[in-house]
Amino acid sequence: MAIVSLKNRFEQLKNFESIFGVLNDSKKLKSLSESELKESCIKFATTFTKDNVFDVDSSELFSELKVLKMTLPNDIISAVEILDYVKAVDCYPNTFIAYNILLTIPVTVAYAERSFSKLKLLKNYLRSSMSQERLNGLAMLCIEKDMLDKIDLDNIINDFASRKARRNIFL
Repeated sequence: MAIVSLKNRFEQLKNFESIFGVLNDSKKLKSLSESELKESCIKFATTFTKDNVFDVDSSELFSELKVLKMTLPNDIISAVEILDYVKAVDCYPNTFIAYNILLTIPVTVAYAERSFSKLKLLKNYLRSSMSQERLNGLAMLCIEKDMLDKIDLDNIINDFASRKARRNIFL
């Protein structure tokens, strides 16, 4: 079962690489010949076609990537940096869509599985009477722990205390 599962994952990874491989980094993009680039653009466009509605046009994507290949710096930059560059230049609409698709597709389901395991830890038998709103809030705090660690709690406490300060002074 484990071997079959691993083979299945590697096949899916190869399929992902065949569709998005051209977009992974600038080194890969620059190393492709024109025929390989055109073939990759056609495969990408046909993958994201439903009922003859295209997310990207393969010929336009090919021409945009050909120009982008020449304008990118020679050092290796990641897909996120290329997306930032394409967004700043604002003249590669199909490339922008392609990089958005690449960067929003989850490669693994580990993040979602981690969310459910955190939810399971939160919602134990002691907290079964908790409201849905509070449970959602606690789940978000557990899941986004690295973001929570960056928050200055003293500043939040002082802000809360200043808003809730009593207006009347009792003697």
